[in-house]
This record gives sequence, structure tokens and C-alpha cells, in this order.
Amino acid sequence: MSETLALANANLVLPDRVLHGQVTISNGMITQISEGDHIPAGALDCRGGLVLPGLIELHTDNLERHIEPRPAVRWPHFPALLAHDAELASTGITTVFDALRVGSLKTGNGAYSEYARGLADDLLAVRAAGHFRISHFLHLRAEICSATLLDEMAKFGPEDRVGIVSLMDHTPGQRQFRDLDLFKTYVTKKRNFSDAEFRAHVSQRMELREKYGAVHERGAVAEAVRYGAVLASHDDTTTKHVAASCASGVSFAEFPTTREAAQTCRDSGIAVMMGAPNIVRGASHSGNIAAEELAKAGLLDILSSDYVPSALLLAAFRLADLWDDLPRAVACVTGTPARVAGLTDRGSITVGQRGDVILVRKTDDTPVLRGVWSRGIRVG
Repeated sequence: MSETLALANANLVLPDRVLHGQVTISNGMITQISEGDHIPAGALDCRGGLVLPGLIELHTDNLERHIEPRPAVRWPHFPALLAHDAELASTGITTVFDALRVGSLKTGNGAYSEYARGLADDLLAVRAAGHFRISHFLHLRAEICSATLLDEMAKFGPEDRVGIVSLMDHTPGQRQFRDLDLFKTYVTKKRNFSDAEFRAHVSQRMELREKYGAVHERGAVAEAVRYGAVLASHDDTTTKHVAASCASGVSFAEFPTTREAAQTCRDSGIAVMMGAPNIVRGASHSGNIAAEELAKAGLLDILSSDYVPSALLLAAFRLADLWDDLPRAVACVTGTPARVAGLTDRGSITVGQRGDVILVRKTDDTPVLRGVWSRGIRVG
């Protein structure tokens, strides 16, 4: 960390404006920001490119895709972790909260097994060994509609430094899957169910919700407190859902499915996260509210790449065009996610912050990544 990096002749995206000048990073931290065209000896000439803070991702399932690249195909964790890390770095993400599911179904249609504790152990070991290019934190996705949630959560503790716990309820007929026809299309393609198998799957999920829902919700909130983790809701749809989130101490809402829920979150001081793929596609793949509609209404605070890592940067620039405000849009993928996750050392180009920055050029209205630095060290 003894190296000094100077990015000059750049358009620096600061929290409140775009400044043409230079940013200097020494010993991994931003030490100087200056205005002007001067390019000192040894500095990188950015040729007027945009320098942004490194992107911060709070909820991505991308690691799961690497450990199971096809259904029932298990991939070794160490190379999967390295590939996932390299992919995120290549898209401008310099901090990620890797979402790992806790809560399993051991029998019945759509059964899936426990994996979070073992994968977390491997992730923490790879991080401790210094193999990652970017910063990795743990995010536990607590599946309320499962049989083993609390047993799996009990295997984690404060020493794991779990950053986020999200309350996930994928019971058919509500929240993300209110439309059972869309849910049937989604799940039958994913699992190749017959009609009878689909009906059995829905019935099983509803029975699990009836048996475990209330106790799992209370237990997951208590475990988040025990870990010292930030709590997130998922797929809030009604004012009743948001009221429950408030009562539980939720800090941000992942992917509310209606404008009503997003507005109630805003009124309740809960930050609203939407999917970057939703912005890029112009619609939700589940038939829920379009993120752009919430953005136009001023009800969008954070973007998540969700299932497409490269969508985060692209969606931020789509928002910048929509709002005609680049710093505001960039904050949705940098400063605001850092704040709600409790990270005070990153998320903006400010003296004293971590030297996590990216260099971007626009080509035909598309942001093209030209460089990624984590603590002043080039990683992409």
C-alpha cells in the first residue's frame, strides 16, 4: 500500500458535482483532490474520462451461479470464489455483500440443500489469505419459507461479521410471486416441473409458511441483532409489509413490488433498493413495478445488480440520463449503499476515503469501463 496513484485530466464525480481535475491515492486512501488540467509526472492521463467511486453491491446471487453453474452441478468453491471475484472487479464493483441462502428444503418438490456455512468458511479463508481483488462481506438471505432456517442461522455468529441479513419470503401467491401464472412460468422453466409437481410445490411452500412463518421471522430478526448485522426486507408489497419491516428495524427494502410499498418505505425512513436489470430492461421480470417508475417518482435510493453484475454501472448511467444528474445517480451505486450498510470508509471521492475508484468513458451512450482500482491497486 506504499504506492501512490494519481488520476489526472479526469472528470471526477464527487458527491455533489462533477469536477475536472485530479485525484491522488496514497497508501490505499484518497489524499488529495485538485481542480485543473495539469498532468504531473507519473500521473495517469484520463483524457477527460469519468472517475467514479468503486461500485458497492449489497445483494447479488452471482456467487451461487458460480458454485452451481448448472442445476445439480457442484463446482469447487475456491476457483468459484476467485472467478466470481474477478467477474465483479471487471464490472467496476469494488465492494460486494455476497448473498448466501440460509434455510433449506430437504424433502418434496424443489428440495434444496444447506450450503451457506461451508461456503462462508471458504469465502472467509480466501479473504484472509488475501486472494480477492475486491472487498467481500457476508449477506445472509433468510428464507422464511423453509424448514431449517434457524438451525442454519445458529451456525453463524458475531465473529463472522455478517454485514446484512435479508428477510426473504417466497411463498407463492404474495410478494414477488403474487401472480401464480408468472410464478409457474418461472419455476417450471427453472426446475422442469410438470403441472402436478408445480401444484405440489405450491402446496408445500404454503404449508411451510403456515407452520414456520411467524417464528422464522422473529428468529431471523433476533439472529441479525446477535450478529450485529444490518436488516433488510425483501419484496415488500403492502403497507402492512412495510409496517412489519419498521417494527423489525429494517434499514433498507430490497425490491419493493408496488409503488404503495415504496412510498410507505420512503415515509418511514427506509431506503428503497431496486434491481439494475429492471432499469436496463425497462420492466420487472416478475411482473412487478418497473424501477424506472419509482425513479421518476423520486422513490429510488439504491441499485443492486441482483443477477447481472454488469447491469450496475449501465443502470446508473441510465438513471443519470433520466434524472439529468450524474452525481445523484452514481450515489445510488456508491454512497447510499455504503451508508445503509454501515460502511463509513468508502462510497465517495472524498479525502480520507478508501482509494476505490473506476475510470469510465461513454461510447454511444454506453459506459465503458477503462480501469478499476481497489485501495489504489489496479484490479481491472
